Amino acid sequence: MRLFRFGKTLWLLALLLVLPLGVPPAGPAGAADSAVASVPARVSFAIPAVTEEQQASELPNILVIGTGGTISGQSADETSFQTYRAGSLPIGDMVAALPNLDWIADVNTFQFGNKGSGSYTIPELYDLSLAVDQGLQDYDGVVVTTGTDTMEEIGYFLDLTIRSQKPVVITGSMRPWTVIGSDAPANLFNAIKLAASGKTARFGVVLMLNDEIHSIREVTKTNTYRLDTFQSPMLGILGYIDESRVRIYRVPARALKPDDEWATPFDLRKITKDQLAKVEIVYSYQGAGGEAIRAFVEAGAKGIVTAGTGAGGISAAMREERDKAIQKGVVFVSTSRTGSGSVYGSGEGILAGDNLNPAHARILLLLILSFTDDFETIQEWFAKYGVPEVPERLPQKSGS
Repeated sequence: MRLFRFGKTLWLLALLLVLPLGVPPAGPAGAADSAVASVPARVSFAIPAVTEEQQASELPNILVIGTGGTISGQSADETSFQTYRAGSLPIGDMVAALPNLDWIADVNTFQFGNKGSGSYTIPELYDLSLAVDQGLQDYDGVVVTTGTDTMEEIGYFLDLTIRSQKPVVITGSMRPWTVIGSDAPANLFNAIKLAASGKTARFGVVLMLNDEIHSIREVTKTNTYRLDTFQSPMLGILGYIDESRVRIYRVPARALKPDDEWATPFDLRKITKDQLAKVEIVYSYQGAGGEAIRAFVEAGAKGIVTAGTGAGGISAAMREERDKAIQKGVVFVSTSRTGSGSVYGSGEGILAGDNLNPAHARILLLLILSFTDDFETIQEWFAKYGVPEVPERLPQKSGS
């Protein structure tokens, strides 16, 4: 039976009614100068429609959105594991090369961009999030391919902004598509399989790499080259894929929330790209100076994440500059550089990062400051959406 099919025909008709005549669809990444960029509600992407044949099929419809990265890399030769050009192969060609795909899903593709993950700007992630949500109006799930360098940040941005509860899987690879022993085809195939299974609906964005399924909030890249680079410190994986078996052994707390509490306040249709806040990260170390904090404040940062020693400690010079910045209205989040563990210390103008790593904490603070400058609301949202604990009372089924 087809999974998660929600009024596709009605949505397509509604889209035709709301899109103004004469406004061309926005292109892929890099279209920040488009005339529609400042009107979020009218942004539309040239995502392929589900065909009549696909609608009639019993298989789930999955959209794969390609953004580039190592997974679409072209190597210098078949044994050049680290010598390659990322973002070279079109996502349509990659999906077409996968064997037995028609066993698990009907798949269409959309080329959002084709470059390394670290080259994407926050305004481009704004576009990517809207593109994913547009795809989820008509498809049963979406797979996003990207580079692994900033995959956790791209995925967490999507996790916090996508409005649909349908499955969204982000994947990539540590080896380019064209080398022997590449993990790229297997990762892409398994990501499509996971999205088609429907088992991660309501999870938000999950990461699928190396046959393992991770919560995007918790996962981080831990090694420059190894295939098992992505780990979820302290908390571990959600599950894994073994051939036809998709095993889920734990769920994120978000999946247990009732429908009226599931979505975050970060609806990108309500803001424009120029409202996206500037948030930076500073790193503490022995005798660290405060110049970085001062420079970021002078450059217009509304928020700064400190990657502190131990449980969030920073140097005396950094504390002095932090105090000055707080008086100017800059909001700080205290996190740890250790790679795991929680930070609980907070105070005037300072939020505790809990167990978010600095990169994740920056994404959350950036979105919060894009929607409010009220510190009480900032505190509330950071605690609610940054620390999604299991509810005291789980949702009950009717009649139970």
